Amino acid sequence: MLRRAFLAAPALLLPAAARAQGSSPQGSPQGRPVRLIVPFAAGGAADSAARTIAPRMGERLGQTIIVENRTGASGSVGGAAVAQAAPDGLTLLWDASSHLVNPALMKGLPFDYATAFTPVSLVTTFPQVLAVKADSPARDLAGFLALARARPGQLNIGTQGNATAGHLAVAQLQRLAGISLTHVPYRGGADAARDLAGGNLDAVFITVLSASPVVESGRARFLAVAAEQRVAVQPALPTFAEAGLPGLTLSEWVALFGPANLPAPLVERLHAALKGALEEAEVQARLAQLAAVPVGSNPAEFARFVREGRASMAALVKEADIRME
Repeated sequence: MLRRAFLAAPALLLPAAARAQGSSPQGSPQGRPVRLIVPFAAGGAADSAARTIAPRMGERLGQTIIVENRTGASGSVGGAAVAQAAPDGLTLLWDASSHLVNPALMKGLPFDYATAFTPVSLVTTFPQVLAVKADSPARDLAGFLALARARPGQLNIGTQGNATAGHLAVAQLQRLAGISLTHVPYRGGADAARDLAGGNLDAVFITVLSASPVVESGRARFLAVAAEQRVAVQPALPTFAEAGLPGLTLSEWVALFGPANLPAPLVERLHAALKGALEEAEVQARLAQLAAVPVGSNPAEFARFVREGRASMAALVKEADIRME
């Protein structure tokens, strides 16, 4: 089964939001609950972000938002449930970057990712970091690249799974730096981090959230973050560009979609409610605990990001010869 992938996202800043008041969104039956389909397991970063934001967003819509986990097939099971729903705002999709990768890797899907959904907003990003085991001779990114060039194909680097953001980040790192690494996919970032701490891996490319516990325990250390700017939870950690390797900015992300043909006024109302929720101090504090960066891009920006991202991810998947597990 293809593992989920949350991929690169540009840094889009939140503008000030007008608070959506009163009645339910235009085109949506008044007062009826909204189903927010999360196509990934409960307890993960995507699910935790959804359960943090959904109640606040629902207050602005005047409706209850019920988070429903529909797992399987790298998110496509949950995606199918929304693709088949009426465009009335009562069924929404909280998807990740598998939304961009699945079309390049999965055949026979019951819907077309390019036409089955209405993009609403990129919600948050989860930056990826490169970390090495505690006794690695690499003290910084330059040292790691020198070590990799001296030992081509001999350094093992773990990620949260095949075709995940970490896997694609490893592929991009090899291409940009001209090095060869041995990719070791795990069934989650926490598993990879544990093997790094145990000395069974030379490095990992996973989220800040997954890597932080073993780094803070002294069993590993960060080298660089694949983001355009430093992350608040690790302010001393340089970006790849700052460390001498520009162009590597891959993050996991989560985003809000509706079914195809969602009316424009309803899309705007949903977006306004989402932005208002993201601007709440309590929501921002919880997202910071998840090492998530709030975004809240507008529908037009996000639609463009999806179009461009689908093409670029398809090219990267082909170049790196990434396949389903």
